[in-house]
Amino acid sequence: MGSFVLLLASILASWTLLSREPRVHALEDGVAKLPVLGYNTWNAYGCGISEAAVLSDAHMLVSLGLRDVGYTHVNIDDCYAEKNRSASGDIVASAARFPSGMNNLTDQIHALNMCYSDSGWYTCAHYPVTPHSFLTLHDRDAKLFQDWGFDYLKFDNCAIPYDDIIRQGIVGKYERIATAIAQLAQDTGKPPLILSLCEWGNEQPWLWAKRFGQSWRTTGDINTSWGSITSIINQNSFITWASDFFGHNDMDMVCADPSTSSGNSGITHEEAKTHFTAWALMKSPLLIGTNLSAISQDNLSILKNQEILAINQDPVVGTSVSPFRWGINPNWVSNSTHPAQYWSGESQNGTVFMLINTLSKPADMFFSLTESPWIRAGRQYAVRDLWTHTDNGTAIRNFTAKAVPAHGVVALLLTDAGDEPPSSGPPCAVLQWCMDKNGTLAPGA
Repeated sequence: MGSFVLLLASILASWTLLSREPRVHALEDGVAKLPVLGYNTWNAYGCGISEAAVLSDAHMLVSLGLRDVGYTHVNIDDCYAEKNRSASGDIVASAARFPSGMNNLTDQIHALNMCYSDSGWYTCAHYPVTPHSFLTLHDRDAKLFQDWGFDYLKFDNCAIPYDDIIRQGIVGKYERIATAIAQLAQDTGKPPLILSLCEWGNEQPWLWAKRFGQSWRTTGDINTSWGSITSIINQNSFITWASDFFGHNDMDMVCADPSTSSGNSGITHEEAKTHFTAWALMKSPLLIGTNLSAISQDNLSILKNQEILAINQDPVVGTSVSPFRWGINPNWVSNSTHPAQYWSGESQNGTVFMLINTLSKPADMFFSLTESPWIRAGRQYAVRDLWTHTDNGTAIRNFTAKAVPAHGVVALLLTDAGDEPPSSGPPCAVLQWCMDKNGTLAPGA
């Protein structure tokens, strides 16, 4: 579900304000170098959110052990404000839902060694605000969020003002809030808010959004169905290059428990593992979108897989895994039902492989090691299974994952184990143009 966004500006706002030259926002400021891990309240509560519910879930993140493995952001998605601003133009927290005020709430969450996350302001749930100057509101609201103790701002794209009010394209609209956040950090000496752009991928934010924020939505909203998961994986398979330190493709929430999405078919345990693995290894922010009070132990164990989380939070390598072979389809073919199946990427501890069985029955999945660009020819590799948490021997030239469950996933970490043994096979793992020093092609080349 989308959340608070761009607000209506006053029709009487002056041309001087609307055409003011924006200040430059420097992205690599130390904020959100790695993808954010946390919890989003929308699936559990929608507009029924409350102070008590937020605090209860924050304490559950602690008691369930989720905070200790990195989930430190608590994110209210929508419906936290009154439906009108104050007479002076400020957003007002809902007196019914948050009677103790936002500062009291953020103080309690920060006391748990967690960050408090918030969304924007004019909402996709149709919470109206009093119109004011477009630029003034960005500056005023960024300051208010900082004063309230917020750490994270999700800036959505609903309720867009008429063109003759904002006189901006999609980039200009996000540049306004980025400028306000940067200036606020400069004025106060405090860390800037983490800015998450929620643009749904319609305007290809992966091409431009890194100059403004730390993450950007790449697709529409997820639902808890296998078809939704494969569609998002498919769309993101073509833009993995866009994720790196300080900028992340946001694939929407991690809905690990099928009980959280009414009206959808739900997902199996294997599908939940695939969902989590793909999001984590593609370096998406991981915001849990499930009812923590009803989460099963099996699905809790998925969210707490520290070997998978370590790849997502790798402080040395920030890039995503990428497909090296699509599998069922020819390479570079888009298929929302059968996305790319064979993926690899770098990590500080070795080469990561992700194999996705998109079939509805178990399947063996075979690949040659050097199909991955991160593998060295002529070497053997120790194989670590990141789901069974076992060391599975040594791979030489190739590897086969046996009987991968329907819609299931295999996540491997391969580490160099030295030269491959003599007579391991042809002189080149890839025979095309494999040549002896005397100038003759190797047999079969």
